[in-house]
Amino acid sequence: MSAAAPTLATGSDAVAAPRVMPLLEQRLTEVRRLRTRSGVVDTVIIAAAAAAATLWHGAGGADLPAVIAAGVLAAVWAVALVVARARSHRHGTGRRWELAPIAHSTVIGVAALAVVAGVEGSSDALVPHLSITVPLAAAALVSVRAIRRARFARRRDTDTLAPRTLVVGDQAGIADLIRSLADDDDIGHRIVGAALPGGGALAMTVDGTTYPVLGTPEQVAEIARQCCIETVVVAGGTDDPDYLRKLSWSLEGAAIDLILATRLADVARSRIAFERSNGLALTHVSLPRFDRSSMRAKRMLDVVVALAALVPIALITPVIALMIAVDTPGGVFFRQRRIGRGGREFDILKFRTMTATAERDLAALASANEGAGPLFKLKHDPRVTRVGAVLRRFSLDELPQFWNVLMGEMSVVGPRPPLPTEVSEYDGPVFRRLYVQPGITGLWQVSGRSDLSWEQSVRLDLHYVENWSLGSDLKIIARTAAVMVRPHGAY
Repeated sequence: MSAAAPTLATGSDAVAAPRVMPLLEQRLTEVRRLRTRSGVVDTVIIAAAAAAATLWHGAGGADLPAVIAAGVLAAVWAVALVVARARSHRHGTGRRWELAPIAHSTVIGVAALAVVAGVEGSSDALVPHLSITVPLAAAALVSVRAIRRARFARRRDTDTLAPRTLVVGDQAGIADLIRSLADDDDIGHRIVGAALPGGGALAMTVDGTTYPVLGTPEQVAEIARQCCIETVVVAGGTDDPDYLRKLSWSLEGAAIDLILATRLADVARSRIAFERSNGLALTHVSLPRFDRSSMRAKRMLDVVVALAALVPIALITPVIALMIAVDTPGGVFFRQRRIGRGGREFDILKFRTMTATAERDLAALASANEGAGPLFKLKHDPRVTRVGAVLRRFSLDELPQFWNVLMGEMSVVGPRPPLPTEVSEYDGPVFRRLYVQPGITGLWQVSGRSDLSWEQSVRLDLHYVENWSLGSDLKIIARTAAVMVRPHGAY
């Protein structure tokens, strides 16, 4: 993106600090009032839970130490929550940034309570609050946020917490940015329009949604003032090294935040750090590591989870085996050649969900393939048995793969295990999927499964390969449990 420097105040106008635009001031006032009301509600919830726990523990009455402990917990927790919410606002308005402050402030509140208990030399103050106050207040806080989010979702067109956002850059950069923001529930932006070089287009369409083109990069400050823009996102680079600095100056009083979108894709937040050197802002990106110690830690997690899972699997296997045997003739288990880490082949183990002649019947169905890329998928595959359809819907057919995990051929979490025919069609970066062990579950399973396009599936797998950690594995395992209860895209 090449743009002339934004117009700045000159003469006597440059002496006074820029005034905040009336519409923006009104918007900020509304947001501040909403946050104040939210803070009051949060404080009341925490105080009520602490008081209830204190009275219950004291059988209707409470001594002074118990009252002090409840007061300290409520005060510290409420203040920490207000501070944490203010800090999280700069990161976005998605679900993650609504729940994270609750978790952080809860830990701080409990720590303060522990200090009080230590000073008093008694642990009696901890018991009622850990058993009643914390779970009761946390559940209420989460419920209030869920209700508030549902209410704002119904009023999306007229009122939302998401900041009014203007996107600046070339058409390709803006399209990529809009897609990324649309796919991310952690960051909320209400995109008002775009600013394109040249200004010839009246609108641009991204994935079926039309966004108005409000002007050119040179007119960003003027657009921000006219449209009550809160956030300006620069989606492309600029040939003028002073453009961004002058743009930020021109936006003073007209917007709140200026965000620079980089071309770094699929990089986890934990791998990014920011530094300053001689006035420059430097983005530090840690490169992926595939060292032995990391792989050993992942292997230890796999063994523990596999051993824990194989016990209940052994108990339900006779029931599933009987259902499969009664439904259609053939074996209970299905073995298929797959490609693992480093290109090594292994036999994956599943409960049989298709007819015994499924492999021979595949050629006749090739023309009806609904799969993405080299994948073969058919939503209403005639080879799938009645019992098999149920097993697939709830991912029960995958349970025997925990044996593959225990044998070291697979991991609990990882990229989808590909067929040899799929790997033969790989090219370029797609081979990076084979840098780690394939998994029973992964980002692909908790993000849509068969409903994903080939490109989306590959992107999720590559994102996992580059950014995996034990913490992310545990999160994916937890999300997988939820997906199994409410399956989507499984067939």
